[in-house]
Amino acid sequence: MKSWYLYIVKAKDGSLYTGTTTDIYRRVGEHNAGIGSKSLRGKLPVELMYNEIYNSCSEARKREEAIKNWKRVNKLKLISKGDTS
Repeated sequence: MKSWYLYIVKAKDGSLYTGTTTDIYRRVGEHNAGIGSKSLRGKLPVELMYNEIYNSCSEARKREEAIKNWKRVNKLKLISKGDTS
């Protein structure tokens, strides 16, 4: 079974981007090569700040959607302390 990752990267302007992938290092490399998310292209490079591993795409995407609805302060708390509350 293929593992899925939820990840958060920080762009050079300090903005945070949340996504999912099956290969986290490839995906961060794609972002930094300008072939990832269009919203990050003018904000490169990005740095991997946080990740979680899941057994299915649907689990990872459900978590991604939840985190994308969080306020920035809550995302930073998750990154710094691993606190998901």
